[in-house]
Amino acid sequence: MKLSSRPFVGVLAFLIVLFTMPLGHAAMIVMEKLFGSGFLYWSAVIVGIVGVVLVLVGLFVKGKTGQTFLGLFGGLFIWTGWVEFAFVYYAHRYHVPPLIENGEVVTKPEYLIMPATIGLLAIIMLAYLFNTYTNCNFFRWFQRQLGIKRESDLVPRKRLSVITATEMAMVLWANYILLLIAYDERFFGDRSWFTYLVAFGCLLWSLYLFLQLLRIEKWDYALRYAIPTVVIFWNFVEILGRWNLFKEIWIEPFRYWKEILLMLLVFVLLILITVWEERHKERTRVA
Repeated sequence: MKLSSRPFVGVLAFLIVLFTMPLGHAAMIVMEKLFGSGFLYWSAVIVGIVGVVLVLVGLFVKGKTGQTFLGLFGGLFIWTGWVEFAFVYYAHRYHVPPLIENGEVVTKPEYLIMPATIGLLAIIMLAYLFNTYTNCNFFRWFQRQLGIKRESDLVPRKRLSVITATEMAMVLWANYILLLIAYDERFFGDRSWFTYLVAFGCLLWSLYLFLQLLRIEKWDYALRYAIPTVVIFWNFVEILGRWNLFKEIWIEPFRYWKEILLMLLVFVLLILITVWEERHKERTRVA
């Protein structure tokens, strides 16, 4: 069976997006450790600018897979540089203390203030819900349940790099909020029934999405579909780490640099395989 056929397209897409999660965490911690507080935030600004450039370049690149890759990395860079480090900056600037349990930091200051954005998230999600042109399966399901009819007479041009970057940021944002609310002792707590429901509910949901992902043969669509699949699955991974059921090596990248380097090499290899397969498919189509 060829790598460009089912189910390998879905598996490779899942693995590529999956590796962005620990590598993204590790990269953020490396930046915090290597750069001083002054240059750290300037470097974060630069990372965000690079992300915007990647998304804009994706508007002019031919090929849906290339556009999707640029949107994926662009969205990740924008989220890391302009969103996560913005919370880091203001948490440190106003001396927000971390959440400490049993002498250990369980939640960093930046994540303690992130739930304050839940209202903004709700407004944007409402906009997506009532956007009758959306192709997001999540919102389309709710539209069907609410009887919101899709308008098919006007179909806007798909700017895949922008769509992918937006999806990456929105999915990360929504799931961060979900986990932080679940962990908050004033609401539920990390050992509450709600957190267990989130953990195993996300595991089952991601399994369903993964099975759907295995049916996809187009690389660009598979990569975009893999984003929510992986992030929802990562909720389960994050909660297991919160319960100390395994060692999160990506939060100690200097100690586990060999493992992080190996993940990076595998990640690059998977991307090269995907690009090669896509080009091979295009050459075959032309021939």
